[in-house]
Amino acid sequence: MSVGEKGAILVISSHVVRGTVGNRAAVFALESLGHPVWAVPTVILPWHPGHGRATRVVIGAGEFDALVDDLIGAPWRGEIKAVLSGYIGEAAQAASIARLVRALKTENPEIVYLCDPVCGDEGGLYVPLATAEAIRDDLLPLASIATPNRFELAWLAGAPLETNAAIMEAALALGPSRVLVTSAVAMMAGGTGNLYLSGRTALLAEHRQVPNPPNGTGDLVASVFLSRLLDGLSEERALQLATASVFEIVARSAKRGADELTLEQDAASLATPMAMVQMRRLVHPAARRIR
Repeated sequence: MSVGEKGAILVISSHVVRGTVGNRAAVFALESLGHPVWAVPTVILPWHPGHGRATRVVIGAGEFDALVDDLIGAPWRGEIKAVLSGYIGEAAQAASIARLVRALKTENPEIVYLCDPVCGDEGGLYVPLATAEAIRDDLLPLASIATPNRFELAWLAGAPLETNAAIMEAALALGPSRVLVTSAVAMMAGGTGNLYLSGRTALLAEHRQVPNPPNGTGDLVASVFLSRLLDGLSEERALQLATASVFEIVARSAKRGADELTLEQDAASLATPMAMVQMRRLVHPAARRIR
C-alpha cells in the first residue's frame, strides 16, 4: 500500500513518557510536516534525566537485533526513504543500526541517512565512552548527513573548537559529505548559530540565544532539517526554515516557563515559522586553502 509521495522516515532514538525529546520530538515534527514515520525506541525513560533520577529501560542487544531483523525483512521496507538515528541506549545498538542502514541502502542507494551523534554537551560526554566510540566508528561512516552539536564535534575531533574556522575544519574531517553543527559561534552579540557545510558551501544561520532552553532542540533541528531537504528545498532555505522553526518554538516554550518544548501548542511554527534568522555565507575551508 502506498504511503504517499513523501515516503516514510525511520527514526531511531530514545522514548520518554513525559516530555519532548528524542523520538517524542522527532516523530511529532516529522508527522506534522507530512511524513509517515516508523519509530524505533532505543531506551525508554519516564522523563529526561536532566529533570532528576530516571529509570532506564534499555532495549537489550538481542531484542534490538531481532527487531532490526524484522525491519530488514519487512514487506513494507520499500516505503522508507530516510533514516534518522539519535540517542542510543548502549554501544551494541550502533552495530545493529549500521546493519539496518546498510541493508536498506543496498536495496535503495538513494536512502538518506542522518546521524545525530548524541553523546554529550559542554559538560562532557553523558553516555559511556564505548557508546560514543560506537557512534563514531559504526554510524558516522555510513551517514549522508551528520548533525553534531559543537561539543560533540569537538570530542569527535579531539580538539576544542573555539572558532567557526576550526568547526569547519573538524566538520570536513568528520566523514559525511554534509554536516550541520549546532551551537556554532555566532557573529551577532548574544546569539547562537547553526553552521552547515556541504561541498563548497558554508552557511551560518544565526538567531538570538534563549537562556536556559528546554531539552530536545537538537532532535528538533535534525528532524526539521531532514524534512526540508527531503521536500526538495535548497540547502540554504532548508537551514533557514529549520533554524527559524526551532528558535521560534524554543523562545515560545521559554516564555511560557515550560520545562519542555511545547510542541503541541507550536505545531504551526514547524510548518510556517515567522522568526527572523540571519543567514551568512562563510568562506569554505577549501576556498581558503586555494588562496
